[in-house]
Amino acid sequence: MKSLGLVAHDACKPVLLSWVGDQLSWLGDKDLYATGTTGAQLNAAYPALQVTALKSGPLGGDQQLGAMIAEGRLDALIFFTDPMSPQPHDVDVKALTRLAVLYDIPLALNRASAMALLSARA
Repeated sequence: MKSLGLVAHDACKPVLLSWVGDQLSWLGDKDLYATGTTGAQLNAAYPALQVTALKSGPLGGDQQLGAMIAEGRLDALIFFTDPMSPQPHDVDVKALTRLAVLYDIPLALNRASAMALLSARA
């Protein structure tokens, strides 16, 4: 696994940042892509990772990651979702997760599944 997408809804961003911090040695040699705000926070917290920040999710970042999946340029997606908050761009979220399933790439939606993905791919 070389390229990894990282996304988190607002309420889940601290959880993703913490998870990334716990996985720095594993993530260090990966090509990391994230939606705008998530990418900016990751770059601020862990500048050595060099996360490529795309557009914000609602402004097209989810679709950019989806295009990368369809083009075979993303090997896995970690998307910490918030099931308790409505998302105004829910159709984009569904399209992104649909593409991950359609193109059969590993998809983690919370910390536990991200750890399982990491264990399976280590």
